[in-house]
Amino acid sequence: MNPVPKAAIWMTGAIASFSTMAVAGREVSFALDTFEIMLFRSVVGVIIVAFAAIAFGTWRQINGQQFSLHFARNVMHFIGQNLWFYAVTVIPLAQVFALEFTSPIWVILLSPLLLGERITLIRAAAALMGFIGVLVVTRPDMAGINTGVIMAASLAIFFAFTIIFTKRLTRTQSITCILFYLTVLQLGFGLITAGYDGDIALPNAETLPWLVLIGVAGLLGHFCITNALAIAPATVVVPIDFIRLPIIAIIGMLAYGEALDLWVLLGAGIIFAGNYLNIWSETRVPTTLK
Repeated sequence: MNPVPKAAIWMTGAIASFSTMAVAGREVSFALDTFEIMLFRSVVGVIIVAFAAIAFGTWRQINGQQFSLHFARNVMHFIGQNLWFYAVTVIPLAQVFALEFTSPIWVILLSPLLLGERITLIRAAAALMGFIGVLVVTRPDMAGINTGVIMAASLAIFFAFTIIFTKRLTRTQSITCILFYLTVLQLGFGLITAGYDGDIALPNAETLPWLVLIGVAGLLGHFCITNALAIAPATVVVPIDFIRLPIIAIIGMLAYGEALDLWVLLGAGIIFAGNYLNIWSETRVPTTLK
């Protein structure tokens, strides 16, 4: 059975999870900085992973064989995620996601060097169509450049390396092991960065539910995307995530009154077309998936 449709289902879960996390992150940004959000997100994640590993008997799968790669992956992710949490608080959600989605271009460029995956014309075309859709949605111009835009554009590079390293880890490491190091290392990074000034804001009755939601949604999103990467090439999986853009644009309009116009709908159509082309091609043409 071709694994691409199954990977697409996993990516649907990732899209829903990361969209939820964006809204929750904005809701707690009035009380906590990005380092504190990452800290408490990781606390929730460690608890969930520990209980799940015990409940499903997968604790023995956790090992230190690829620790350096786990560490590199999580450094990239921690930097990118902090930039992401900052960006969602200062610029429209659709713009954050649009700039984030330049990461597939980096993945496609880096995958042959770091993963040994080949670039087919269809995969390149799907990513390019997604990127064109992003440009249609955002219609970037120099007048709109600000700190939030720069942060959102920069995080795409860190997320691309995160995806590449995750794909490499799925070749030898279990999902439990990957998620364990994700939460534990991120917790350590969070403690250092949030507590360097000796002042960590604690959750209260208003922020705690949002922080729990961030922790659950973030972990579930990584669980879904890791499963997708484990069964299909990164250059197939990543373009599917473009669908998150029109979804978050609608959420931004309904929840925060952010403008939604015909350009967003046109860009979304191009994005969907690229993903359909990619999935249609991969389900019809047998490929050696690495």
